[in-house]
Amino acid sequence: MVIDDDPMVHSQMKRYFEKEGYRVVTASDGEEGLELARKLHPTLITLDVLMPGMDGWTVLTKLKADPELANIPVFVISMVDDENKGYSLGASEYLTKPIDRTRIHILMKRYKWDSGSALVVEDDAGTRKMLRKMLEEYGLNVSEAGDGKIALEHVRKKSPGVIFLDLMMPVMDGFEFIEELRKTPEWRSIPIVVITSKELTHADRLRLNGGVEKLIEKKFLDEKDFLKEVLDVLESQPS
Repeated sequence: MVIDDDPMVHSQMKRYFEKEGYRVVTASDGEEGLELARKLHPTLITLDVLMPGMDGWTVLTKLKADPELANIPVFVISMVDDENKGYSLGASEYLTKPIDRTRIHILMKRYKWDSGSALVVEDDAGTRKMLRKMLEEYGLNVSEAGDGKIALEHVRKKSPGVIFLDLMMPVMDGFEFIEELRKTPEWRSIPIVVITSKELTHADRLRLNGGVEKLIEKKFLDEKDFLKEVLDVLESQPS
């Protein structure tokens, strides 16, 4: 599914994927895109950020809040500036509080996090313990940290397989933690699941790219590279 207000992008995407045997459905705005997504449950969604009415970040938030749509890979196509481009290595997914067991289950299955280690970074002891228990039920070896600074010390000692990260914490919050983490190249590939109870702003979403498979700049939309990346994701999805 292609959600974009530009008819040229609709044509371009149809040309890319129909020759590969995929059926392409298009929507011209966020409302139509959400309606079609709920009806059709597409294998993958490409999403423009800048659209009239409901913008792409709002569409993304609504997609990820719906348990039936939350595990659909989303490729965001955006005109982002160089300053924000650096955040494209940010969050893999995000969870909203209270944490839903079904959503945890979807993440575990999708990323096959059934072994290895996880680091839970959360200042609220109750939430931390509850999440730890859920993750240990899936066979993960779980470490805990009460703020971003302690979490960085954990990562320095042993790099975890996945990080579950609260945004609002004392000492060093989740945003600062991600920025510090991404300064070390070998830590950039660690998946991060953001846990948030705050309403994310446009700037927050740019920094986190929550739930985004890939952030692509329109001016660098190279057909061959883009097609390969999307096909890789499509082919990895369960049929």
